[in-house]
Amino acid sequence: MAVDVDLTTIWAFIIAFAVFAYVVMDGFDLGIGILFPFLEVGTERDRAMNSIAPVWDGNETWLVLGGGGLFAAFPLAYAVILPATYPLIIAMLLGLVFRGVAFEYRWRDPRHRRLWDWAFTGGSLVAATAQGMTLGALLQGITVVDRAYAGSWFDWLTPYTLLTGLGTAAGYALLGGTWLVWKLDGAYQAHARRLARLAAWATLMLMGAVSLYNLLLNAEYASRWLTTPEIWFAAPVPILTGLVALALLRALAVERHSKPFWLSIALFFLGMAGLGVTMWPYVVPPSITIWDAAAPERSQWFMLIGVAITMPLILAYTVWAYWVFRGKVGDEGYH
Repeated sequence: MAVDVDLTTIWAFIIAFAVFAYVVMDGFDLGIGILFPFLEVGTERDRAMNSIAPVWDGNETWLVLGGGGLFAAFPLAYAVILPATYPLIIAMLLGLVFRGVAFEYRWRDPRHRRLWDWAFTGGSLVAATAQGMTLGALLQGITVVDRAYAGSWFDWLTPYTLLTGLGTAAGYALLGGTWLVWKLDGAYQAHARRLARLAAWATLMLMGAVSLYNLLLNAEYASRWLTTPEIWFAAPVPILTGLVALALLRALAVERHSKPFWLSIALFFLGMAGLGVTMWPYVVPPSITIWDAAAPERSQWFMLIGVAITMPLILAYTVWAYWVFRGKVGDEGYH
């Protein structure tokens, strides 16, 4: 599990950070959409929508950075992964479109608000599940011949990818539920806490199922988690995951406001760390490493300069937006 830090490794961590930022920030937006049918029609749904209204579109900046960074820094990986997952990528993008359109139109077309609410839920669920299945398709391995995708149109559709899709949707529901616990108050907060508790149990069970499935999926994955000396690098991840899970369930059992959300983020971070242990150094398992897929060094340096300028700006306006719209959400928005 040794990590040699070079320009290609730096770019791998930049893209991993962008993906993590997207999963966390757009994850709770999508999670609220997934939970929407369980929220009371009227004030509760309106408050849930108002809680993400100022930030939801900015959260998708990280998706552009992650996808664009993959294309620019690892063009071979981009050229292999997309043909292998075209149906999932198309479904994800259509889901995000429906989610965005429904978000705007439910306010401007109140006569059909029920329709737009279902579009919001459907788009969120499709986008979340497609993202999880894309990850599963990557982990289970992609057939590559002569540096090109050589599989069929439906190689991505397996029981494993369905499991990862359900796990991602449950995880996003957990993020959405804990976000509402933070942003709502009174009876609405209590309801959000109950939903978040159910989502937490579903997420933990599905994380466990995916982790066990990984050990059966690939002998190399199993060796990284179960043999020495790799096990000494990997062991802290499940141990910390268990501790965070216990803290999360405890925080949801009592009246905590922001703590469950931060613990949910920690759970996702540890999940991503486990993903890194499983995949490193492959960007397209089982055949293409990050160095095989990397762009020329001069191109990486050129893009690194651009990222060094733009990423601090993105982080700054993101932090500022969340700071401005801090606090609880009432009937008229943030107060």
